[in-house]
Formats: sequence, C-alpha cells, structure tokens
Amino acid sequence: MTHAILDLVQQVMSSPWLYLALFALALLDGFFPIVPAETSVITAGVFAASGQTNLALVMLVAALGAFAGDHISYTIGYKSAGRLRDRKAFVWARDALAERGGLVLIVARYIPGGRTATTLTMGAVRHPLRSFTFFDAIATSSWAVYSGLIGYFGGMAFENDPIKGLLLGLGIALSITAVVEIVRWVRKRRATQASPERLPADTSV
Repeated sequence: MTHAILDLVQQVMSSPWLYLALFALALLDGFFPIVPAETSVITAGVFAASGQTNLALVMLVAALGAFAGDHISYTIGYKSAGRLRDRKAFVWARDALAERGGLVLIVARYIPGGRTATTLTMGAVRHPLRSFTFFDAIATSSWAVYSGLIGYFGGMAFENDPIKGLLLGLGIALSITAVVEIVRWVRKRRATQASPERLPADTSV
C-alpha cells in the first residue's frame, strides 16, 4: 500500500504538469482556503531533495499563484463589502488591519483561514491596492520559500524514504501553525485581562 502511494506521488512529481498544478492550487487557495496548496508545495519540496523537482521553480510558481489568488480575493472583497461586514472573520481582520496596517497580511498568511479573511477585508475596506500588492508580494514569497524549504529539509533528512520526509515536513508546518495560534491566544487573553473594567454607572442623586 505504501509503495503504491509512493509510486503515485512520484509519478505526479515527475509530471511536466506539476508546476502548472502548483500554480493553480496556490491561486485557488487565495479565495478557496480548503485547497491543499501548502501541502502540495511541501510535498514538491520533499522530492526536490532527491532531484525529482526543481526547488526554485516550485517556490516561484507557488508564490506567483498565491499572489494572483490573493488579488482575486481582494477583488471579491472589494465588490462584496456589504455582505462581509457582519462576519466574525471580517471583524477580526478589520481590527487587525486597523492596528497593524499592511503587515497583518504577512502574519495572516501563516494563520489558518486568516489569509482569506484578511485579503477579503482589505478589498472590502478599500485598502490602497498599491500597498496591498507590496505587502502581498512579501507575504506570498515568504510563504512559498517557507513551505518549499520545510519540505526540502524533510526530504534531506529522509532521502531514502520520501513518505517519512513528507510527514516530517507536514509535522513541522503544523507545529509552527500551532505555536502561532497559541501565541495569538495568549496575547489576546493578556490584552483582555489588562484592559480596564468598566466602572458601574453612578446612580446617586
């Protein structure tokens, strides 16, 4: 069973259509976040360690696809502002955007569901397109390099067993995501506890 799965993955990785598929998955992930774009880039990075894929090309097409997908998401948000304003994710992204500006786009790319909420919100609040493009170029490039290198080093660690390399790469990615989420939760909790409690209204006459 394992050999059959490995043979199938190797066939996909050696396909000339691989890079187009990575671009398409990264693009779709920009506004349809259940698409496994990050897993696909990590997998391609694992096989780059054995020379079956080109790591630089993997990261380039992933970054370009994510960049294009984020701009599609921005456009959707721009045209759908009225229907997004009451959604919880929209409120979170709007508040984060007001606090950190375009930098939130870079941080949100590593938060599950955060990237789509942020790109939609930036379109909905009419954030300047030039600023969005600048920060999104940094966000998508760093994400592609991060995902590709995690896979590559996983593949280097288990050069003769790509499946273990893939599991290691995915484990590292999930661990980093978990750490980011825990830090966000702790910071939010501390901020809530530090905020002054509202004093009761003075009812004396």
